[in-house]
Amino acid sequence: MNDMFEALEALTDRDPDRRDIAAAVLGDLLRGAALDADSARLAVGRLVSVAVNEPVTKVRESALNSISEAFNHYRLPLTLVEPLAAATPTMERALLVHTLYILGATHDPQARPLIEPFLHHPDPEVHEEARLAAAEITAVESEGLTHNS
Repeated sequence: MNDMFEALEALTDRDPDRRDIAAAVLGDLLRGAALDADSARLAVGRLVSVAVNEPVTKVRESALNSISEAFNHYRLPLTLVEPLAAATPTMERALLVHTLYILGATHDPQARPLIEPFLHHPDPEVHEEARLAAAEITAVESEGLTHNS
């Protein structure tokens, strides 16, 4: 647990390299399912804040990658990651791809309107990830396994 708190603190360091490493450490903890559900939500919430507010692209990408890792082991509500949608106008292609994956991984039907504008995106990679994210929600809906947050 100390690793998590140290990494959370380092997310606010002045040095972008330290912030980048901190985001990656949190991703490692999330990937390894080393955190309980409440700690995972805390870490993801802080990573969302970094992904939205961070001025350095590589740190934003590390934060988004770590959030993506969390969905392999934790059920996270759309409300926790929804602020990412408001930041999409400031995102480059790689960041958009991560964000669309995250929105789809919530399996929440309310994420669909956040994803749909990207179904017509001119970048083929963004367009494809939007299609996959929307399909993920549709598949879960058709199985009757909607993720209510």
